[in-house]
Amino acid sequence: MAVVRARPKLAVWKFSSCDGCQLSLLDCEDELLQVAEAVEIAYFLEATRAEVKGPYDISLVEGSISTPHDAERIHKVRRQSKLLITIGACATAGGIQALRNFYDVEDFTRCVYAHPEYIDVLAKSTPIHDHVAVDFALHGCPIDKGQLLEVLNATLNGRKPIIPNHSQCVECKLSGSVCVMVAQGTPCLGPVTQAGCGNLCPSHNRGCYGCFGPKETPNTASLAAWTGDRLGRNRRQVKHQYRAFTAYAEPFRKESEAHE
Repeated sequence: MAVVRARPKLAVWKFSSCDGCQLSLLDCEDELLQVAEAVEIAYFLEATRAEVKGPYDISLVEGSISTPHDAERIHKVRRQSKLLITIGACATAGGIQALRNFYDVEDFTRCVYAHPEYIDVLAKSTPIHDHVAVDFALHGCPIDKGQLLEVLNATLNGRKPIIPNHSQCVECKLSGSVCVMVAQGTPCLGPVTQAGCGNLCPSHNRGCYGCFGPKETPNTASLAAWTGDRLGRNRRQVKHQYRAFTAYAEPFRKESEAHE
């Protein structure tokens, strides 16, 4: 008699984030039914209030650690997850909210809130891997749904996900896009950014904002020098070029701090 294998339990967790990466899973639409057939969606509050108790075979984690509650909760998620996969810029690099890491968060709370004493927040917004072990990281702001499906497919079939680690410039060349930095003098993080967005901004004559974070071994100093010497940007402009969605990713953080 054939043994019926139970579907792996999938949990999707939210920390400090905008929910955009979770929506990338719901945006799969045509593929979503196949995903639902391959796994048991046991916990996913963005999609349903139904909950199945852990442990979980796969946990997708969106969001950064920004509060004491977050810091405590992520350890609970890790303990009940066989595999933990971080998804998106917040989970992998601290997110846009990590811009506060360069300043005093108490100054912000005093300016914004009438009663800052009610705000319970950490001094820094940090990625998940600063707190617990991560089995795989999927970058992007938001993540690419095709890459998410590839990671799930690979995980379910016991193989390594095929995710590009080359620069955005390769995507530009493959799609035939003219380099906005060379042709138009537009600052662009493409040479130091991991590919994955589908060449979105350069194909619309805009420089890359680095949504997918630094590529493998990025030469940020060389690009910063080009941006300053060839494109005439001052130190402040170069600093802020590296401070966007993935500002606290180490290569971008160090380069921006070098231009303080």
